[in-house]
Amino acid sequence: MKIITVLLLALLTVSVPAQRARDLGVPFDGTPGTHNSITDVPGVEVGFSTIIRGEGKWKPREGPVRTGVTVVFPRGKASRSSYAANYFIFNGDGETTGLPYLEDFGRGSGPIGITNTASVGIVRDAIGEWNFRQFGDKNDPFDFAFGLPIVGETWDGGLNDIQGLHVKREHVFEAIESAKGGSIAEGNVGGGTGMVCYWFKGGTGTASRVFEIAGVTYTLGVLVQANFGRRPDLTIAGVPVGKEITDLEPSIPSEQDGSIIAIVGTDAPLSPQQLRLIAKRVTLGVARTGSIGNNTSGDIFIAFSTARGEWDEKTKISKEPSLDKSVLDPVFRATVESTEEAIVNALVAARDMKGINGNTFYALPHARLKEILRKYNRIAK
Repeated sequence: MKIITVLLLALLTVSVPAQRARDLGVPFDGTPGTHNSITDVPGVEVGFSTIIRGEGKWKPREGPVRTGVTVVFPRGKASRSSYAANYFIFNGDGETTGLPYLEDFGRGSGPIGITNTASVGIVRDAIGEWNFRQFGDKNDPFDFAFGLPIVGETWDGGLNDIQGLHVKREHVFEAIESAKGGSIAEGNVGGGTGMVCYWFKGGTGTASRVFEIAGVTYTLGVLVQANFGRRPDLTIAGVPVGKEITDLEPSIPSEQDGSIIAIVGTDAPLSPQQLRLIAKRVTLGVARTGSIGNNTSGDIFIAFSTARGEWDEKTKISKEPSLDKSVLDPVFRATVESTEEAIVNALVAARDMKGINGNTFYALPHARLKEILRKYNRIAK
C-alpha cells in the first residue's frame, strides 16, 4: 500500500495542473506571454524527470528519494546550432558546469540541465552523451559534439537521500526526450522535486514577459529552481508574507539557506556582454521576493539569446545582431519581473512533501496568502 501511495503521489505531482500565482490574484507588473513561461520564447523546450520513491526512515543509498532533472533547450532538441549566452554568479556557494567557455567565448550549445548537488556530474555526462549520439560524427575521433554541457544544482538533502546518487543516465535521457514547448509543469517536478523556498516547499517555477523595442515585439522568459530564502524574509507583491505566516514550519528548521538557479531566455538580439547584464538583473527579481543573498546560498544565473546571426563561409566572418545599449531597459525590466513571478509560481505550485525520516515541508497556503494580500490592500476584498 505504501508503494502504491507514493506512486500515486508522483503521478499526481506531474499530471494535475497546478495553480499559479495569477490564479490567486497575485498582482504583477508587465505583460506575460501566452503561457507565461520560458517556453514562450520561440524554439525553447523544457523537459523533466521526477523521481519520487519510498517513504519513512532514511536508509542511506536506498531512500526515500525526492529528486529529479530539468533540462532547457534554447533551440529545441532538433538543433545543434550554438547560441549567445553568459552568466552571473551572485553568490558562489554552488556549482554550475560549463561556465569557463561562457566566460571566454559567450556561446552555449545543447540543453542546459538543473539537478541536485550530488548529481551534477552524471547529468553533465548524460547530456554530453546525448549530444554526441544526436549530432556527432561516429567516424571522427576528434568530433566534439559532446560539448561542454551547462549543468547547475541546488541541494535537496532535507527531503531526499541525496548521497544515494539516485539520478541516473536514463533519468537525464527521459527529461531530454520529454522536452516540449507550451505550458510546462511547476512546483515539485524535475530538479525542483525536493527543493525548499523560504522554508515552504519550493521547486520549479517559470514566467515570461513580452515587450516592444522600436516597433518590434520580443519575448523573455525565466525558469528557476528555487531552493533559497528564510521564512521571515518572504515578500510577495510587496507584502511581508513570511512575517504573517509564522506557523507551518518545517520539521527540520535550520539557519542554513539553500540556492537558486535561474535560466533566462529571450529572442531579443543580445551580445554575450549584454547577456551578462541580463543575468545580473535576475538578482533584483530574487530580491523582490525578500532574499538578502544569504552566505550559504548558491545563486547562479544563465542568460541566452535565440537570435540568429549571419555566417559568411568565404570570409569566415560571423555577424551577430545586438540591440543598442540605449534600449536595453525593457529587457532588464522583463528579466526582473519574470524572475519575481517565476519564484512565486514555484511556491504556489508546490505541494506539501514528506521525505527522509518523515521530514515535512509545507506548501504555501493559498487561502491564507490571498487573505494576507487583502489585508495589505494588494487584491480586492
